[in-house]
Amino acid sequence: MKIIKEFKEFAVKGNMIDLAVGIIIGAAFGKIITSLVSDIIMPPIGLLLGGINFTDIQIIMKDAVTDPVTGKVTAAVALKIGSFLQTLVDFIIVAFSVFLMLKGIIGLKKKKVEEPPAPLPQTKDQELLTEIRDLLKK
Repeated sequence: MKIIKEFKEFAVKGNMIDLAVGIIIGAAFGKIITSLVSDIIMPPIGLLLGGINFTDIQIIMKDAVTDPVTGKVTAAVALKIGSFLQTLVDFIIVAFSVFLMLKGIIGLKKKKVEEPPAPLPQTKDQELLTEIRDLLKK
């Protein structure tokens, strides 16, 4: 029973919940970026480069082979360079977005730290002690 209690305390800590929310939002953000790159960014780039669809760019190392006796098809072996390029563009956009977001958060934190705290008004006792200290120094 102690282990269940410890697990419950661990699972409901704020950090654990924040991490879970971050993972869920990150997964959704990844899907958005993938759609942005594959559906919005890459088609115009492909059009500018002569109607190329980047996901179709590949180097075939071995052609697909059909066995004449059994009719079984052995898949081709190919280096899918276009798919890799698209994934690379996805990563660059995600990394840049995270960089901008963190830069903004750090900027907000710096502004909060730079503000000096307002001095608290002194109590009667503190005023009297300050006067006594000043008189003793003289």
